[in-house]
Amino acid sequence: MSGAYCSLQELVGLRFLAQDLPLFRHTKSRALMSGGARSPFKGRGVDFEEVRAYQFGDDIRTIDWRVTARRMKPHTKVFNEERERPVMVLLDQSHSMFFGSRLNFKSVTAAETAALISWATLQHGDRIGGVIFNEDSLTEIRPKRSNKSLMHLFSQTEKMNNALNINNMPGTLPQGFLAKALRHARRVAHPGTHIFIISDFSNMNDEASRNLQQLAKHCQLMALHITDPMEQELPIPGRYSITNGHHRHTIDTRQKDVREQFRQQHQNRNQHLSNLLIQYRIPLLQLSTHQSTSDQLLDLFGASRHRKQRDT
Repeated sequence: MSGAYCSLQELVGLRFLAQDLPLFRHTKSRALMSGGARSPFKGRGVDFEEVRAYQFGDDIRTIDWRVTARRMKPHTKVFNEERERPVMVLLDQSHSMFFGSRLNFKSVTAAETAALISWATLQHGDRIGGVIFNEDSLTEIRPKRSNKSLMHLFSQTEKMNNALNINNMPGTLPQGFLAKALRHARRVAHPGTHIFIISDFSNMNDEASRNLQQLAKHCQLMALHITDPMEQELPIPGRYSITNGHHRHTIDTRQKDVREQFRQQHQNRNQHLSNLLIQYRIPLLQLSTHQSTSDQLLDLFGASRHRKQRDT
């Protein structure tokens, strides 16, 4: 899939590529920031089931000392592996995402990312839901472990993605819609929910930061930052006509100081986002529009190493 828009058929077709995406591990990643992490999330936890008499071979660390003292015989706690976990994707489909200079628009890369994560979650036996949002609206799909619910998530993604249009692009991007989505996630996400926030984070403000901080106290978060190469560096020196759908301007990239200022502004924005997420202990992964989304995710989550371990 590539281009300016995504389709339901293409999102469904990503299920096969998601089979090798190891989102959840039994150990935490080695690093908080992008690069060194296979997965930031632990594998399934355990639920307490019962206390029974100690049997030879039981782990002594699971002995229930209160029951042992009361009954004067050793008793141990028995646990069952947690059967499923709620997972949510917070998917940004605002007009700031309606941009791309190479393979995809950012909105398409974000939609692909959400689809791959959703398929991997469902194939892992966990519940998947999401919040899809733009400047004006927000759609919530509650986490469920069903293909029907996943198709609803994809159809809403397609609908909001295909509604993006240069003719209805606002002259100035409204503020507060990322904060609104995070605030909504705080209301509906159960403690312990794993939340993947997929955005370019251009709408990040103080209110969004506060909601992000509060959400991180009760849920496990990961930020997936969608970028485009042209946002990082201006094109080769020359004169270019640019438009946001309402206004048209000409920029001259032949001036070295202009190019350097543009590059520095991008680095400063990235550094500010990185510092903020480090403060809240939220892992950050960078994805670019000019490469295959599935290849990037498989590499970032260490899928090649996972396949090698699985085959041995």
